[in-house]
Amino acid sequence: MFTKTKAGLLIAMAVSLFVSCSEDSPTPPVETGKDKYVLITMSENKLDKPGFATAFDQLPSGNIVNNGSNSFQGLGFGGWRPQENRLFKMFSSQTNALGIEELTVDAQGKISSTKFIAGDNKSNGTGNFVIENANSGYYWDGAKPLAIQTFNPATMARTGEMDLTAVVNERGKDVPEILFRSIGQKFLAIKGGKLYANVTYAKTNAAQKGFFDDYFPDVYIAVIDLATKKHEKTIKIEDTGSIAYINDNNMYDFDTNGDLYIVTQGRTATGGKSKIVRIKATETDIDKSWSLNMDEIQPGGKFVSVFAKDGKIITVIPNTALTGGATGNINFEDVWDFYSINISDKVKTKISGVPSVTNPGAAFCAIEIDGKILLRVNTKDGSQNGYYELTGTTAKSLFNVTAGGSVSGLYKVTLKN
Repeated sequence: MFTKTKAGLLIAMAVSLFVSCSEDSPTPPVETGKDKYVLITMSENKLDKPGFATAFDQLPSGNIVNNGSNSFQGLGFGGWRPQENRLFKMFSSQTNALGIEELTVDAQGKISSTKFIAGDNKSNGTGNFVIENANSGYYWDGAKPLAIQTFNPATMARTGEMDLTAVVNERGKDVPEILFRSIGQKFLAIKGGKLYANVTYAKTNAAQKGFFDDYFPDVYIAVIDLATKKHEKTIKIEDTGSIAYINDNNMYDFDTNGDLYIVTQGRTATGGKSKIVRIKATETDIDKSWSLNMDEIQPGGKFVSVFAKDGKIITVIPNTALTGGATGNINFEDVWDFYSINISDKVKTKISGVPSVTNPGAAFCAIEIDGKILLRVNTKDGSQNGYYELTGTTAKSLFNVTAGGSVSGLYKVTLKN
């Protein structure tokens, strides 16, 4: 399981050492365990999501500039998907092409774009990935929508594929209204030695195929045993809509006890039948006894992010019905409020001390760093643009970004010689 900064493996990164030629000179101490706190921001609200990344030696506080001389500038900075002490994005920093990119940080804090796994650049979802261990990962490539690709995260190289055509064709094979099918395009997760991959049955085959065009009223998820690479069964989330809108925010999280919580966004881009559901730690089926239904909380809304820890969910809930389009409120209006929700009884508490915010979008609404739960806070006027630290159900500002764009990610990496 790999989620946010809860994971803790270290990766080796090159640090230059200077050693004197003199036999009498003492050997310089080896610097190990040097932390870097990497912050990303999106500088413009454009489709290619330009922005900046900066490495800080300490967890930022106060007013922060994120477009300084040591900042890395690139595209696809609406969010990222760091895992296991490594920084991954689903978009190329150079071209915004779809795929899997790794950013690295050196001892001087210089950030670089390194290896990139490319794929079909015409299908949203290309580069959706999950990592099993240091040498094994899985991703979706629109060039082969009925297969799941395998890759080596250590070398960032594709290693093969699993053809799952028969799994997809278990239903809807001869339905003429289904124009596009895929597996793993929007949801890939690993729990208990099983790979979970959503199966898409779409009524369109255009640029946005697979998103809010579901043919069936239920969401289907294939369960694949990783030891044998065999399909075990296909489960479903009943009466909902699109399991996720694919971007760097994977829209699922694991609670401390191993339970998996999954966001479904609903029938349309502005919601309808949106839910958060779960698969318990020791189970492989959707728990039919528990779900959070947005229609019961805010009609016309949807869930867009989830953070789970110690029996609580942190998420944002719209305070009004959502509207789309050029003048809609869904993305850049302050209509989203932070809530803490008890998983056991579903009691919701609005988090105090935080203003209403814009949609986190590709960014995670909440993260954990150094044992602190941090909330991504951005307001339309830009007066609040940083991370707040949550204590109980109250939060206060940790730092505010004054230059570089709207905050979209923060992660701690530890450099090791």
